[in-house]
Amino acid sequence: MSIPTKPFAPSDILLTNKVAVITGGGGGIGQGIALAFARFGADVVIADKNPEAGESTAAEVEKLGRRGVSITTDVRDFEQVQTMVDTAVKELGRIDILVNNAGGTRMSAFLELGEQGWDRHIDLNFKGLFGPTDAVAKVMIAQGEGGIIINVSSIEGTRAAPLFSVYAACKAGMLNFTRSMALELADHNIRVNAITPDVVDSPHLKLFDKHYSYLSGGEEGRRRAVPLSRACSVDEIAAPCVFLASEMGRYITGVTLPIDGGTHASSGWVRDPQGRWTLFPT
Repeated sequence: MSIPTKPFAPSDILLTNKVAVITGGGGGIGQGIALAFARFGADVVIADKNPEAGESTAAEVEKLGRRGVSITTDVRDFEQVQTMVDTAVKELGRIDILVNNAGGTRMSAFLELGEQGWDRHIDLNFKGLFGPTDAVAKVMIAQGEGGIIINVSSIEGTRAAPLFSVYAACKAGMLNFTRSMALELADHNIRVNAITPDVVDSPHLKLFDKHYSYLSGGEEGRRRAVPLSRACSVDEIAAPCVFLASEMGRYITGVTLPIDGGTHASSGWVRDPQGRWTLFPT
């Protein structure tokens, strides 16, 4: 394969007429990515188990002048995933981008979680990753024009996570799966990358602050623990995804991109009440 010689142009960041599938796209990070992709020219399939949420996001995509399709899908069920992919191709003609965003967790000590809790985490965060990747990658290979898969992991996949042990293990596994798929699919020009958000301004964060304020620390906690001193917006998660999915990111595969305001880099360093960096805040 020859090295491209044409320099990049501003239009290379656009996703014009690409077709993207976003799992869990009915709200939060998934919705933010879906709308950003639409603003940059993509048509978007929303695969969400909540039909009302999926249809709402698809309607917002349509308002942006792009085609939006909501297909109710539980990503833990491979038959539903395969039907979603078949429907997406039938309605929009192709699939160029997959964002594996669906996932979830419940805060619990490991010894209190139990087999049902383990299975729930693994089914949603692992099986819900494998099924869409399998079905969509096969479509991309058949199309013969490459593609991009973006896996939404978490900072918890890169560090110890007490009370979130099984979730963190799944998210860590997602990162290694990303690297492995980047190699396996490289011959088909399918790029596979991951992002690791941390604190994102979403309805989930508001509930977390309300019920677990001792753990989150609220806005004051984020001011002290996040180097950039605040939570991330969903748009700030979506923007790097646009770059990775665009022609601008064509030589990037197998990487994990932290989108966390610097918390991974801080590695335990936080600000004390006077604003000074310290390892052992009081």
